[in-house]
This record gives sequence, structure tokens and C-alpha cells, in this order.
Amino acid sequence: MNRILARKIVRYAVSLLIVVLLVFLLPRCMPGDPVQCLVGEDVFLTQEILDAVTVKLGLDLPLAEQFRIYIGNLLTGDLGYSYTRHQNVAELIWDRLPWTLLLTGVSMLIGYTFGIIAGTWAGWMAERKMSKILTSFGVVVSCIPPYLLGLIFFSVFVYQLGWFPYKGFYTTPDLPSVVYHMALPVLTLALFVFVRNMIIMRGSVLTEKNQLYPQFAKSLGIPRRKIIYGHVMKNAILPILTHFAIDFGFILSGALFIEIIFSLNGLGRVMYTAILNLDYPVLSGLFLVIAVMAICANMLADILYGFIDPRVKRGDDQ
Repeated sequence: MNRILARKIVRYAVSLLIVVLLVFLLPRCMPGDPVQCLVGEDVFLTQEILDAVTVKLGLDLPLAEQFRIYIGNLLTGDLGYSYTRHQNVAELIWDRLPWTLLLTGVSMLIGYTFGIIAGTWAGWMAERKMSKILTSFGVVVSCIPPYLLGLIFFSVFVYQLGWFPYKGFYTTPDLPSVVYHMALPVLTLALFVFVRNMIIMRGSVLTEKNQLYPQFAKSLGIPRRKIIYGHVMKNAILPILTHFAIDFGFILSGALFIEIIFSLNGLGRVMYTAILNLDYPVLSGLFLVIAVMAICANMLADILYGFIDPRVKRGDDQ
């Protein structure tokens, strides 16, 4: 197991290096002056100031030396400076990141939990009418992108019915206010995560229930609930882990769009403002942080896969 895990870690390290290279090279390969790209195209600078800033940022040095300095800055947590916001990019991102992680984490926890349970039931009771209705509902909702789902929910529950606030994470910094403001955005993203995982889990359970071991367990007199949730669900959950690794970036991007729709002051708003202002340092920092989070999610899924599936462990030890 250790050998395969080590190979996977090397693979993720190479992926991270490629991401860092892209973030480093992108501003330097864009047409025009790289300093102008960093400060924003709508900012006028004289040639003297451009030359001074170029020297200060080390952009007059050889590319290899620039990359060495860039890696050194990353290792100290320096993601650059936003000349539009007049703030360090790292401080800006770390200030907003917890709110985005709260939205994403709670939504994924709710969506995965209920999606796995509902998908297990829908797969085992596939012939029932309620299972068919639930599956049809899941197929329809899963075809709606998160931003469109957010717009629908915002239009109905906020604009038309007025049940939820228009914007913000809270009115007063206390738990009831945070829960009230976060309820609809979390529900929107959780519903999207729920239906996708429910459909995958249903198909996996349909495959597993035709195997011999559920019939053998039933012949031993083991209660049906224990067979479903103690044996079948454990084996059927493996594709969910693979799906989690692939889908994490998509869910996170959906969370960013939902933040924009509901005017939540997380990374989504930072990204939206940076795009409008052509704030390349902030966009580069966001790209790097989101890519690192996606790589870590894939690594976590690989590790969990090894613990849940004994066949992976046996294959590692051989």
C-alpha cells in the first residue's frame, strides 16, 4: 500500500508543480507589459514608474531566477499584491476562504449523507413507484447547473416570497443570523450535490444487489435493513469516493457562483470583483488556491479508498 500511495503522492506533486508553473508563466506570457497586467489595464503609469516597478518586482531578472523567487514567496505564504485593492492577496483570500469552505463543507456533508442514504434505498427498492419518482426528480435537477438553480431559488424564495434575506452571511455576528442567511445558499448547493450522489449510489446499489453475497446474507436470516445499510451500501459507496475526487472542483465552482448570486462575501465575490477590475494577482492567487484544494481532495479520496476497499490494500502489499 505504501508504494502505491507514494506513487500517487508523486503524481499529485507533479500536478501541483504544473499548476504553479501555469500561474507563474501566465502573466509573463500575456501580450503587453507584465507590470501593466499586474496593476490593471485601466491604470496609467509613466515609463519611469513602469521601469521602477519592473525592477522592484524582479521582472528584469532571468526567468529561472524569477521562478526561484516566486517559489520562495509561495513557501512563505506570499501570493502577491493587489494594486487594485491595495492589499496582500494572501490576506484577502484567507479572510474570505473560511466562509466559502463553510458553505461548501456544510452543503457537501448534507448532500453526500442524504444522497447516499436515498440512493441506497432507491437502488434496493427500484421497482417501487416512489423510487422511480425520486430517480426522475434527481435526473431533472442534476441537469440544472448550480448557478441556474441558485437563480431560481433566489427569484422564488427571496424576491417573490421574501422568506430569506437578499445578501450577506449575517446581519449580526451570531449563530441564528448566520444560519438564517446561509440556509438558502446551503440548500441550493446541497440539493445539487444530493441528486448527483443519489443517482450514482442508486446505480451502484442496483449492481451490488444482484451479487451473490446479499442473497447469501438473506438466507442466513440477517435482517434486510442490516443487509442494505451494513453490507450492500459499504460496497456500493466506492464509486462515490471516485466521484468526490472528480467532482470537488465542480462543486467548489458552483459554490463560488452561488456566493455571487446571493451576494455572500466569500471567494466568489472576490473572484467576481477581480474579473471586473482585471485584477490578475488576485485571479492568479485564487486559481492556485482552488487548484491546491482540488488536488488535496483527490489525495484524500485516494487515501479513503484504500481504507474502505480491502482489495486496494492487498494489491499494495503484493
